[in-house]
Amino acid sequence: MSGQLLNLTLKVWRQKNAQDVGHFETYQAKGISTDMSFLEMLDVINEELVKGAQEPITMDHDCREGICGTCGIVINGRPHGPKEFTTTCQLHMRSFNDGDVITIEPFRAKAFPVIKDLMIDRSAMDRIMAAGGYITAPTGTPQDANALPVSKTCADLAMDAASCIGCGACVAACPNASAMLFLSAKVSQLGLLPQGQPERLTRVRDMIAQMDAEQFGTCTNFAECEAICPKSVKLEHIARMNRDFIKSGILHRPPQASSGGA
Repeated sequence: MSGQLLNLTLKVWRQKNAQDVGHFETYQAKGISTDMSFLEMLDVINEELVKGAQEPITMDHDCREGICGTCGIVINGRPHGPKEFTTTCQLHMRSFNDGDVITIEPFRAKAFPVIKDLMIDRSAMDRIMAAGGYITAPTGTPQDANALPVSKTCADLAMDAASCIGCGACVAACPNASAMLFLSAKVSQLGLLPQGQPERLTRVRDMIAQMDAEQFGTCTNFAECEAICPKSVKLEHIARMNRDFIKSGILHRPPQASSGGA
């Protein structure tokens, strides 16, 4: 690779499993090209570790194109690193300076137990989606797209919500480890469109109940989630979801018991 070469000190979190206490280990990264991505830099470190018969650093990744969300790690205290609207796999080493000390650790949340080193278990978010992140549609020939008109405003908001990649950075950034930004995006992307209306209120109840069951924290409007989101998902989705949750409680309130009388 071309570009300037960096010599860096890495403090990397190493943890055997969820039961292990874990600790930081220090590695020297020498001759790192500024054209490398952050994950490519870790690949180089792992190659050196393997050559030295040492255990490589375990990390989660897949697409390396900023789409799948699995690459998320905390870099110098910030989920996904120092650049706004950038996933870890799309972060390049030109964002750092020669001689920098970089601390690398996994997302921290009770709902995200560490599998090993920098890899966490995000399956809690999958279970939230399974609780209501879908629409029920009859089988058969689909309707013509033009038969379901959608306003430009709703389409834009739904697309903004659908841009969420479920990486969990919002959870890692929130002091309460809340998943409300993720959840509200998944609720909004369906609830804003005609196809999502029949289950709009039951969806929000079921998904919030599952979020609570997974032991994510509550939202107290710190707004760290919006600031850290690599896809710039907006807080307004949380407000919309809260309104729907209130409506669902009113419309699905259990009948009051009779007060008796002759």
